[in-house]
Amino acid sequence: MTELSPASLPVPSRALSHERLNEIFTSVPSDVDLTALDTALIPQHIAVIMDGNGRWAKDRGLPRAAGHKAGIEGVRELIRTSNDVGVRYLTIYSFSTENWSRPLQEVKALMTLFAKTMAAELEGMHEENVRIRTIGDLSELPAKTRETFERAQKQTANNTGMTLIIAVNYGSRVEIVEAARSLAHEALAGNLDEAALAAFDEEAFAERLDTAGIPDPDLLIRTSGEYRISNFLLYQIAYSELYVTETLWPDFDRYELLRALLSYQQRNRRFGGV
Repeated sequence: MTELSPASLPVPSRALSHERLNEIFTSVPSDVDLTALDTALIPQHIAVIMDGNGRWAKDRGLPRAAGHKAGIEGVRELIRTSNDVGVRYLTIYSFSTENWSRPLQEVKALMTLFAKTMAAELEGMHEENVRIRTIGDLSELPAKTRETFERAQKQTANNTGMTLIIAVNYGSRVEIVEAARSLAHEALAGNLDEAALAAFDEEAFAERLDTAGIPDPDLLIRTSGEYRISNFLLYQIAYSELYVTETLWPDFDRYELLRALLSYQQRNRRFGGV
């Protein structure tokens, strides 16, 4: 797959007109001030922990699989709206390495849902110039699901619009351990001498992570009111702004994203400085 560096990707116009914003957000809730959104301050990279599908289904007396299916519309709206407002990178946490411990039938349903959804949405995202990339170990996925993700990456590899990063069978601790293991192998093979190790820095380590070539998230959104990171992008979110909403994922729509963007724009990002 041909990789494009962040510098090689064109920066979409952030100068959205008031008319265009009104087209994107057609029925803004009364408690949200659309005019306060500064289109010059849209985060470059948003990462999302999509939580609450199971609780959404339970509240309605439905099986958990129904919650996952309902959450797909939230994913569609998130992708569409993020692309519309000028986000360059969007990372969604679809399936963690820990999720294999869920009931077998739920895992099977999720894998089938991933394959069907990606197959159904691929052409539309390709037409929208969205570039699809995955992070995590695809080798452990069922063949049909793995092949669907691989096809999506290959077909959209040269697109230059928003990059959609799908974290599937992903765990940040595994990612960091694998990066450290690769570094150890290089040292044992004699490819890293004392001078090279002395010059080794954070940027060089980041190039060994699954997210190599992708800028760190500016904004991390978590739905369902849970205040934890859940083994997601632990290295990359060191200075990300966090936004937690009580909204369950199937109910997260473009106006919830708008609330997150407005909250983000009120932050003073100091990156550890004064």
